[in-house]
Amino acid sequence: MLGEMEQGGEGHDGKTAAALPAHIGGGGGEEFQQEYFCNKYTADGSVDISGHVAVKACTGGWVAGSLILVNQGLATLAFFGVGVNLVLFLTRVVGQNNADAANNVSKWTGTVYIFSLVGAFLSDSYWGRYKTCAVFQLIFVMGLIMLSLTSQLLMLRPSGCGDAQNPCESHSGLEMGLFSLSIYLVALGNGGYQPNIATFGADQFEEGDPRESHSKISFFSYFYLALNLGSLFSNTFLSYFEDEGMWALGFWISSGSALSALVLFLCGTQRYRYFRPCGNPLSRVCQVIVAAFRKWKFEMPTSGDDLYEMDGKEFKSATNEGSKKILHSDGFRFLDRAALVTPSDDLPVDTAIHNPWRICTVTQVEEVKCVLRLLPIWLCTILYSVVFTQMASLFVEQGAAMNTVITGSFRIPPASMSAFDILSVSIFIFFYRRLLQPLIATLRRDPRGLTELHRMGLGLIIAIAAMVAAGIVEHFRLKSARTAAGSLNILWQVPQYMLIGASEVFMYVGQLEFFNEQAPDGLKSFGSALCMTSISLGNYVSDLLVTAVMQITGKDDRTGWIPANLNRGHMDRFYFLLAALTGADLVLYVVCARCYKCIKIEGR
Repeated sequence: MLGEMEQGGEGHDGKTAAALPAHIGGGGGEEFQQEYFCNKYTADGSVDISGHVAVKACTGGWVAGSLILVNQGLATLAFFGVGVNLVLFLTRVVGQNNADAANNVSKWTGTVYIFSLVGAFLSDSYWGRYKTCAVFQLIFVMGLIMLSLTSQLLMLRPSGCGDAQNPCESHSGLEMGLFSLSIYLVALGNGGYQPNIATFGADQFEEGDPRESHSKISFFSYFYLALNLGSLFSNTFLSYFEDEGMWALGFWISSGSALSALVLFLCGTQRYRYFRPCGNPLSRVCQVIVAAFRKWKFEMPTSGDDLYEMDGKEFKSATNEGSKKILHSDGFRFLDRAALVTPSDDLPVDTAIHNPWRICTVTQVEEVKCVLRLLPIWLCTILYSVVFTQMASLFVEQGAAMNTVITGSFRIPPASMSAFDILSVSIFIFFYRRLLQPLIATLRRDPRGLTELHRMGLGLIIAIAAMVAAGIVEHFRLKSARTAAGSLNILWQVPQYMLIGASEVFMYVGQLEFFNEQAPDGLKSFGSALCMTSISLGNYVSDLLVTAVMQITGKDDRTGWIPANLNRGHMDRFYFLLAALTGADLVLYVVCARCYKCIKIEGR
């Protein structure tokens, strides 16, 4: 039913007369009827659960948006209930060393975000965002329940093991296989769900409506805030339980939170707005490439005015209702050949019926150009994700080597320090939205304030400062550990966590807005997936970087910059290396951002 509903929504042309009351539909003038329709119904192609044009008062808006925000908070609580302490689970329960545990966490986190491409593809091509979110959330719940059962019945032996003092006994291949299957089911479920829920939330606000358009921009900030607030419980209470060896309890709480998120998401089914999928984007890209190669010998016109594009009615009948034409742009001129009309094309009278492997519309060609233009910006965000992923691995290991006692016998679990990252995200989201953005908008005379590209660049600068701060703290920690002064207190990590949080607000929120705005209508989930895959590749690059550093600087896991005993290493040098690499990445990013050309939509 869901697949049929999302593919079968009728356009405005077929619903206007039927939807209007008799005294409006039968008279009152065409302009009055149009104004009535635009004020009551959405004009972006969204439909309700029945496949009818969505009524603004009954669908979408902040009612649906709030359900999605709470769903995101609960799902994030569940995910980070596993992810934030996974490095400690691998060292204390599984028995891995620090470097191997950090690398395995990086690989697992990277796999989470690789799966986002799978979810985005299914959403944009076949299932639609609602069905994709529901299916992958169900897989997420199944993975968490399996992880809880596996940990409680098989992994935590002898009873009471898994804390800082009592490591667990070794495990059989079957036990490790079940554990790996469960955590990678969690990765698949969360990865396929994440890029679609952000875009599905943005779908609840109509871009053409001035009030809803402003809410749509704010939604991404609140979405990221909900994500961080959801992880707050995981990084404090759950982290404490798991650090004390109560792993099964922590995983069961995560399972309950994920199940609650799924139930809440399904409760909003009647309230949501839906868009039907636009078909396989890979085939559309291939059609442009094939059509362009077929015409490589033809001479191109000097302007794009002579290239093939359908008129308004034909375009609506051939594409998703509400989709907008993309105007021709310079650059990647070879691809324009795909829209070149030649005598052999022999277009029929109804030009909506044409062979897309021989001739493509300007809009279809521009979709491919949009993706190609996004790739350099996307590549420049990968190294930032290398910095970000240290918060879930090396920051935790660094904190575990510090004095975690605050007052008396009260101690802070190392993974709970990420609560300062969450606090920083919350502060800077409101600081930017309420203070900095209005001020910059006034100074620049631009209502947007800083553009998304500006904010992403600022995020890179703050990330460099975070790595420098982490390196300085590690330098003094090593100096303290090698003297009679004792270990440095864990609260010295607060600045590096706060700086990472500030950088996230500018980088990841800006990235979500940028890729959602610049991605074509049929690739919105793909745009969100680009954010996820930059984090994924960042984790894999982190894994390769740690491995390379260990091979270059040490002979085994007892020597080098990141040995099993951090007091014998030089992790400060690794942090400074990341700061230098991020500085070089910033220079490359500035060049790419200055050369970037924004997508031009008809009527925008």
